Amino acid sequence: MIWFAIALTALIASFLTFFSGFGLGTILLPVFAIYYPLPVAIALTACVHLLNNLFKLGLVFKNINWNIVLRFGVPSVLAAVSGAYLLKRISEEDTVIVNYTLMNARFSITWPGLIIGVLIIFFACVELSKKLSSLSFSKTYLVPGGLLSGFFGGFTGHQGALRSAFLLRLNLEKPVFIATGVMVACMVDVIRISLYSNFDSLKLAETNWSLLAIAVLSAWAGALAGNKLFKKTSLNFFKWFVGVFMMAMGALIAVGFVG
Repeated sequence: MIWFAIALTALIASFLTFFSGFGLGTILLPVFAIYYPLPVAIALTACVHLLNNLFKLGLVFKNINWNIVLRFGVPSVLAAVSGAYLLKRISEEDTVIVNYTLMNARFSITWPGLIIGVLIIFFACVELSKKLSSLSFSKTYLVPGGLLSGFFGGFTGHQGALRSAFLLRLNLEKPVFIATGVMVACMVDVIRISLYSNFDSLKLAETNWSLLAIAVLSAWAGALAGNKLFKKTSLNFFKWFVGVFMMAMGALIAVGFVG
């Protein structure tokens, strides 16, 4: 069941990413968190995210706007360091707020789970809110936008929604928007994975590398399909599905059911 769930999720999420500029980490993280502790799930999701973005980069490299990469991507990388460091600190503490029993099963609400779960719910609300999702930003906000996106990229892996919120408002052509976002995502992924690799929980985890490979291959298949269809397809149909899924999984993570 885990193989099918991870493969299908990676395939669909990667496909959606080509249209929205985000989605793979947002959707895949909660599914990984069902089977792994939350900090490990974030690290594994980051690995799939990076390898998928490197694959996509080969498809869209020629359309990158390097000026935006410099002004938005460099601050993102710097902020990702602090976000990943904060995740490391709270994952080491793993302070239990409360233990409780439900239907003869024991659950624990921890600070990492509560913080990350609430943040996922927040991003879901942003995605579902017509007013918030339509906010407009000018180029003068590229640096603070990069800092904000990079920090949450390092902390929870949810860099894409914020990155897209800023880049979409620059009125870039669709191929340029996609290619530039992929480049920035790769930069953030490289730095945060290098920091995640020092997590004791990740070193000790009995990671199923075959499962990780299946997730990467499925994501690549989704990227190929997205590259073929992104000029013809609208994302509006998927918006509520992604938002509701994020909200539900964020709630489950916050109350200790997942992760």
